[in-house]
Amino acid sequence: MLRDAVKDLNGKNNQKFSYTFTILGASGNLAKKKIYPTLWALYRDELLPKNINIIGYARSNLTVADIKSGCCSYISKTDHESEKIGLFFRMNRYIQGLYDSSKDFRNLNDVISSLEKTPSANRIYYLALPPGLYTGVTSIIKEEGMSSKGWTRIIIEKPFGRDSESCHALSMHLFSLFKEDQIYRIDHYLGKEMVQNLMALRFANRIFSPACNRESIAAVRILFKEPFGIEGRGGYFDNYGIIRDVMQNHLLQILSLVAMDKPVSTCAEDIRDEKVKVLRCVEEVELGNVVLGQYVGNPELDGEAKNGYLDDPTVPNDSLTATYALAACFINNEKWQGVPFILSCGKALDERKAEVRIQFRDVCRDIFNGKCKRNELVIRVQPCEAILVRLMNKIPGITFDIEEMELDLRYKSKYKDLVLPDAYERLLLDVFCGSQVNFVRNDELDEAWRIFTPVLRKIEEEKIKPLSYMFGSTGPSQADELIERLGFKF
Repeated sequence: MLRDAVKDLNGKNNQKFSYTFTILGASGNLAKKKIYPTLWALYRDELLPKNINIIGYARSNLTVADIKSGCCSYISKTDHESEKIGLFFRMNRYIQGLYDSSKDFRNLNDVISSLEKTPSANRIYYLALPPGLYTGVTSIIKEEGMSSKGWTRIIIEKPFGRDSESCHALSMHLFSLFKEDQIYRIDHYLGKEMVQNLMALRFANRIFSPACNRESIAAVRILFKEPFGIEGRGGYFDNYGIIRDVMQNHLLQILSLVAMDKPVSTCAEDIRDEKVKVLRCVEEVELGNVVLGQYVGNPELDGEAKNGYLDDPTVPNDSLTATYALAACFINNEKWQGVPFILSCGKALDERKAEVRIQFRDVCRDIFNGKCKRNELVIRVQPCEAILVRLMNKIPGITFDIEEMELDLRYKSKYKDLVLPDAYERLLLDVFCGSQVNFVRNDELDEAWRIFTPVLRKIEEEKIKPLSYMFGSTGPSQADELIERLGFKF
């Protein structure tokens, strides 16, 4: 499929088409850790268009050699030994300039124009920048950087605002400059293999599709855990917190895919229409259904784990920002009425894991002396992608005793020789192809912020202090208590 998409990109005569991919913020961590390594991987696997130029733009005084050096630790060692990586970076250029200077962007435009030797020339701008720069930079791109003989597309990283008002203001600004099909709001979780597989599991399997409703499902838990802290990123994280950083976007997008009705087709707009429909039915999150936590140091562990969130020099000493959050969402429609969708996410926890756990209702009239446990469908997003089904099974022998068993489809076992593409690889290729199926539409954003803005305001206005939990733990114990109150059984 990917290679077919590349054939379409290059067309019957690829000499007629060219592409320029410009990374604004080329000196930053996102560019170094994700964008350049992703472009390299696509180039290595011959998935980029043949006529492509890559340009880095930032305020720093850098060279392409500096960028290559900075990316080295995020590119596999075997790739370092390849001559091809040298060819890749020779395709790159770097331009130093300010983000609020029309003159510098005219210079960037002149460089891009000089490289556009084909009749059709398309441009992509990746805004790997702090959100505060989006408005000014996009205005200058509209004035000085649009392609005169092809399309221009803009990739914007989250967060898309801090609340409903700021998101709406950003959207209105972007709509004054570009059409919706030119704007690519990237949420890299939508590019992950198992998130994409949710559609196939739900709508290509008769055994699951009819069971996805309030008659069969007791609770849905969507969790995201990281075993490390903020790692010196307090300047960004303390301004946004874990709800804005993970829950309002990544986890809510997964919720919409789990709960939406079957789309008319797999076309982008049909899928996004159904996601918006179900998000419109999600009630605003109530403060009573939220648990907040902030990690403290663990003296029994080494390194970063010895320090708590407030020990980080980039964090204010009196910060009330949550590094852990659990929130229950409820969907007010006939299909899901009363079923809790329990979203939880946190840093400095006991493991790295992201998964969806769909728990079925108890068996009616248990004839096995109360030994029946709930069935569960588990979709593990990371690490070690897997689909697990937990069910009851008779223990072999002459008795009628039963036990819980797990049907286990682990991708590493089933697809031993298959290398799954990184989420960013899939998403960047989608931008070249003009597919927005894995990107967030404006009305999705509106609904996501509607759900979370009121509770975020209450948290900040009432200065609610997060509960302490130790680095390397599972989070605040009060979160487990709320999960059980909501009807989820561990």
